[in-house]
Amino acid sequence: MVKHLNRRLDLVFSALSDPTRRHMLELLSQNEYTVTELASPFAMSLPAVSKHLRVLEKAGLIRRKRDGRIHRVRLESNPMREAVGWIEQYRKFWESQFDALAQYLEKQPKK
Repeated sequence: MVKHLNRRLDLVFSALSDPTRRHMLELLSQNEYTVTELASPFAMSLPAVSKHLRVLEKAGLIRRKRDGRIHRVRLESNPMREAVGWIEQYRKFWESQFDALAQYLEKQPKK
């Protein structure tokens, strides 16, 4: 289970590392789109858009539904929730570290 979760997190963070894919996810958070509609704001070819979509799909961040020749794409939020959960563990750790540092600094004599 841990290896599976780590692999999935690797795919999610890798997919999110690209600004084009993050923009696509931002658009998909508002609505479902066809591939052509989703591609319209980007200055790239449809095959390039499809490559980005495959990365997002492999990470589980989107679902593609085929309706004849039309491909509809929608956001899948569960993988991002898992990534947020992983990050949250470290946020708690760092907050406790910063709190300890603040307490230490408060105890130091003023110059």
